[in-house]
Amino acid sequence: MCGIAGFVENSGVGDRDPREAARVLDRMCGVIRHRGPDDQGLFVKSPVGLGMRRLSIIDLAGGHQPMAGEDESVTIVFNGEIYNFMELQPLLEARGHQFKTRSDTEAIVHAYEEFGPACVDLLRGMFAFAIWDERAKKLFIARDRVGKKPLYYGLTSEGTFVFGSELKSLLEHPEVEREINPEALDAYFTLGYVPDPLTIFRNIHKLPSGHHLSFADGRLSVKQYWDFKFEPGDSRSEADYTEELRSLLDESVRLRLISDVPLGAFLSGGIDSSTVVALMARHMGQPVKTFSIGFHEDSYNELEYARLTAQKFGTDHHEFFVTPEICDVVDELVRHFDEPFADSSAIPTYMVSKLAREHVKVVLSGDGGDEVFGGYTRYVVERKRRMFSHLPGFVRKGFMGPLSRRLPHGTLGRNFIHNVALDPVERYLDSMSIFSGLKRELLYTDDFKRRLGDGRQTAGRFRDLAGKVNTEEAIDKLLYLDSKTYLPGDILTKVDRMSMAVSLEARVPLLDHKLIEFMGKAPGALKLAGHETKYLLKQAVKDLVPTEILSRSKQGFGVPVQEWINKQLRARIRDTLAPQQIRLRDYLEPDYVKVLLDEHERGRRDHSMAVWALFMFELWHREFMDGRTSVVEEAGYQPAVNVGVH
Repeated sequence: MCGIAGFVENSGVGDRDPREAARVLDRMCGVIRHRGPDDQGLFVKSPVGLGMRRLSIIDLAGGHQPMAGEDESVTIVFNGEIYNFMELQPLLEARGHQFKTRSDTEAIVHAYEEFGPACVDLLRGMFAFAIWDERAKKLFIARDRVGKKPLYYGLTSEGTFVFGSELKSLLEHPEVEREINPEALDAYFTLGYVPDPLTIFRNIHKLPSGHHLSFADGRLSVKQYWDFKFEPGDSRSEADYTEELRSLLDESVRLRLISDVPLGAFLSGGIDSSTVVALMARHMGQPVKTFSIGFHEDSYNELEYARLTAQKFGTDHHEFFVTPEICDVVDELVRHFDEPFADSSAIPTYMVSKLAREHVKVVLSGDGGDEVFGGYTRYVVERKRRMFSHLPGFVRKGFMGPLSRRLPHGTLGRNFIHNVALDPVERYLDSMSIFSGLKRELLYTDDFKRRLGDGRQTAGRFRDLAGKVNTEEAIDKLLYLDSKTYLPGDILTKVDRMSMAVSLEARVPLLDHKLIEFMGKAPGALKLAGHETKYLLKQAVKDLVPTEILSRSKQGFGVPVQEWINKQLRARIRDTLAPQQIRLRDYLEPDYVKVLLDEHERGRRDHSMAVWALFMFELWHREFMDGRTSVVEEAGYQPAVNVGVH
């Protein structure tokens, strides 16, 4: 696991001082030192600069990067893990390639030399990498199929292509500008995160999952090489599906136990993490080290269930209780996400990562199970509301929709009427929005509405995505939407940033692409059976996971943020979201923000998610737009001693 960064300069602007280029690259790597505290490597040869920070996991002595191929015409920087690299080695050796290390990085280099961009089809794992092809004078970057590892890129007004594992690396390049993208900001207040391929800055983008990009002669080309596919219709029996799923789960976990350093697992007490721990216990010759987070508030505390799994499999179990004092870390989290990010479960994720890092360098987690197996309760809600789609259009759009818009804010039933009047895709988006369309109308200033345009870009993206699913299974459309938006934009972003913040590698076996492809062929009724979520997964692991966990209602990885907002954080949030401060930004209506704060404080409405989103945005704006202090300057960063140029 590493962090990568780099650039390709515009050859048309003349030769740049290579020492200055090396200093810029050094700073781009310096701000992501937390991703790789063990080593740094830089490659600078006009017009390209490639840099990396390394967290040593496999081949501790021989895995230094940047790494070149046999004739040094191909050079790579790589973040992630390739779990089938030992299978690739004999395949590539048979084609004449010589390996000098035991590193998975070298397998990618030789695969690219042999197959070019198609090398990504051979890789099983999580990855974001950049390859400079000296002969072709081309940069090739790629991101894994699901988006486990992040990769940002941008093309500056001067023609320089920049990239990095985190947005903050790109911001260290002197040509990169910070201009807020109105569409991205609207998406943030809708979803609580900025979805791919957008970033909060207008001229910086996320490379979408399952895509690669080539940059040569000042032009870039982005292509998709993999996608989630849903092709149900197989005539196999439920027993056959169950047996194959169990085998794939076992293989996926086993592959992710490859490591030259200690590893453990996050254990939440849910079915996903319990399954991962159960299968780890089967393959490890020593007790699995497990790590759990608890709360003193009973409605959020899952430790009882985590302990059941820990006891059943005899794990070396560790726990940490999150208290309101932990709220002091919010400023630190803002700096790690680089963009506004409103998922408050980032706090316990950060704390459990810190706990785990005291004992191990790698953890396995159960993230992704809800998107693969159909686990969210909102799938059940949508199934119940689907009946409203059968109402005539003139009833929903001609009567119910306008009625909901005319009703005053806070009217009982207003949001429900608005929601069921929408078409299925927009109804689903509305149901998971922090600020629905009705609320954003009240939230935004007239000036921001003008800059935003019709404000329907996020809904348009969801409709476009839903149109790509060639199946009549309603559950599969929802799984695809979540897998392309919420999974990479929220879940995997949270896990990556919070684990990497403490130099911990997190692996997600439930998002193995072979497992995903298998579930794409399973009938929808095996994912959502009536109102029972994750039906097939439960059948596959019913002899592994404790019965109490299989039968319990789903509980998200939430935090008691409602109470924290009204008590421990009340004064700070009121000060941060003061009307005069909101007015300065000219994005949001201060009067409406005050209404939300007042209603939440008085207990009239639970606006905790909305208030948290507003709070996180303001803290982000102060950190990344108002002060604009370089993270390396703020941390007193010292340049690397050895910065080589070629």
